[in-house]
Amino acid sequence: MSILLLTIEPATEVSSWGFGVTDLYTDILIVALVIVMLTLLLSALVVQRAMKSILSVTMPDVLKKEEEERIQARAIGKLQWKDKWNKLLGLRPIDQEKDLMMEHEFDGIRELDNPIPIWFNVLFYSSIVFGIIYLLIYQVFYLAPNQDQEYAIEMEKAEIAKMEYLAKAANQVDENTVVFNASQAGAGKAIFMTNCVACHGAMGEGGIGPNLTDEYWIHGGDIKDIFKTVKYGVPEKGMVPWEQTLTPGQIAEVSSYILTLQGTNPANAKGPEGVVFVQEETEVDAEAN
Repeated sequence: MSILLLTIEPATEVSSWGFGVTDLYTDILIVALVIVMLTLLLSALVVQRAMKSILSVTMPDVLKKEEEERIQARAIGKLQWKDKWNKLLGLRPIDQEKDLMMEHEFDGIRELDNPIPIWFNVLFYSSIVFGIIYLLIYQVFYLAPNQDQEYAIEMEKAEIAKMEYLAKAANQVDENTVVFNASQAGAGKAIFMTNCVACHGAMGEGGIGPNLTDEYWIHGGDIKDIFKTVKYGVPEKGMVPWEQTLTPGQIAEVSSYILTLQGTNPANAKGPEGVVFVQEETEVDAEAN
């Protein structure tokens, strides 16, 4: 005789409620709890409204008295705030004007003994004190800069910030973004005289290094080629990389100066090396603009 055993396993579908549970029965329990809570809340509201209706029928005087007390409390609160506000501003109610009337009268007009409110006197005397302090600080002891001096100080700060920005922008250039700038030739010449004369000569005529004044170039004669050559050097031919010594802005300046040496034909110029470099027409037009 065989016995058939039946086992019921709980469903293991993933819950869609986002609570991290995987039991389907748990989802059903959560839904049931939510329904019960909503039912209790609605029942409480219904009971409250019903009790209020019953009280309004059986005890109308009690509810009416409570409502009158609430209205009276709000009115008293408003009056208290109004009294405080009037006291702060130095105002008196119209029904109290008879107590403020002075004895003398002229042409049917009587004067009220109504003094200046405190807040006005505080502002008035504070402005006098402020004026005296301002005069002593800015005109007597010169403890702080006046408007003209503040303007000069701000202009100096702006000039310093401008120079810092330009220096930072100049050093963001590299061999891909550098362009020829004739205005940088003066600064580039000073760098050239300090660092490049020993190999290329004072006029760029060449020596240990190649002649920089003719149309022959070994590593390219475009501004980007010159920048790259100066930056990374040519170690196999004895030219050191200058990227650790000069800033990108300085390399751009000396590169622009080198291009201004083209066609100067200095004395004792070294013979041609490399190949003739022909500048592309589009690049020439861009540099001219």
